[in-house]
Amino acid sequence: MKSRLLVVYLKELLETLRDKRTLGLLAMFTLLYPIMYGFMLHQMIEKSTKSEREGIELAVIGGARAPTLMSQLGQKNITVQETPPMDEEAIGELLRSKKVVAVLRLPDDFAEQYYAMRPARVEVWYDSAIDTGRQRRDVEDVLEAYGSNVAGARLLAHGVSPAAVTPIQVQRYDTGTNASRSAMLVGTLMGFLFFPAFMLPLSASVDSTAGERERRSLEVLMAQPAHTWELIGGKWLAASTLGIVGVTLELILAHAVFKWLPLEEIGMTWSLGWPQLLLVCLVTVALSLLAGALYIALAMNAKTFKEAQTILSIVAFVPLIPMMVVSFMELKTADWMYLVPMLSNQTLIKEASKAGDIGALPYLLTFLCSAIPALLIVAFASWRMKSERYVLAV
Repeated sequence: MKSRLLVVYLKELLETLRDKRTLGLLAMFTLLYPIMYGFMLHQMIEKSTKSEREGIELAVIGGARAPTLMSQLGQKNITVQETPPMDEEAIGELLRSKKVVAVLRLPDDFAEQYYAMRPARVEVWYDSAIDTGRQRRDVEDVLEAYGSNVAGARLLAHGVSPAAVTPIQVQRYDTGTNASRSAMLVGTLMGFLFFPAFMLPLSASVDSTAGERERRSLEVLMAQPAHTWELIGGKWLAASTLGIVGVTLELILAHAVFKWLPLEEIGMTWSLGWPQLLLVCLVTVALSLLAGALYIALAMNAKTFKEAQTILSIVAFVPLIPMMVVSFMELKTADWMYLVPMLSNQTLIKEASKAGDIGALPYLLTFLCSAIPALLIVAFASWRMKSERYVLAV
């Protein structure tokens, strides 16, 4: 009996591997998501560290009117470019050229207002359409610090302590670790790597059921001396194999990319080890088995190939709904999340990436919440396949 199951499995798997579109889909999902996420995080790191690596280019008009301010800007790795007076159009053209982050303009009456101890106006020009805000905020922080220093010096000159105008001093203590801060973002990204478990088995499931029915090859297969559970089991395992291989390779590649990226540059870290990743890959096998079982049962119930393809294409996106709801509502991790297929995998890898010992129960629940429904669906499909009217869609 085992040999019959193996024969059906190998037959379906070989037919699937002959399909270039299926192999192309497997390669695309295996490489696309990890490379895309790695590129996104790399760009985030590049933008966040650009100021430290390249400094900030700031155009200043009338900088000679505030030499102390210019000195403080230079101390913060901000390169001051002395610029002649410009009108609004010229300033806009300069900002659109992306040669400077912003334009700082000190009006002609700046020194007069400053020495008269009246508010001296400072203009900061920027283009919000191309400005990310981070470098501009660094410039504004220097301006605020400069203003605070001047205000403190003036108060002291009048015999008033600067502390008198600051009755409350707020001290902030962040107890979060890099791992916990990055778990939400990186864990959410890794969560979507489980989606191919429902995409990769789709084509093989439709072709081995509704496709064979239309080609009249299913009748020949049923005429062989094999039990229905062996036929269903072989088709189920063949379709699920694609998901297992694709998701496993995805997780390994994504793990290697996250380990290679300098996430600490943006206050993040990826602390998941290889042993933990292998455990995640192991329990994720059940998710692909669930997808394959569900597709085989639904496609067998469809009357035509197109009907099966349409139904399965809709069903493939259903597991994304709990993940998106939890992410949008920013719900805290709860035990019930380990009982929802695919959401449990996302929750598991997110919690495991926090570098804490989560125990064996989350791994067990994540595996069982997909494995048990998969076996029940396969048993149901095997029972239904005993009916010729059901198999032949009469």
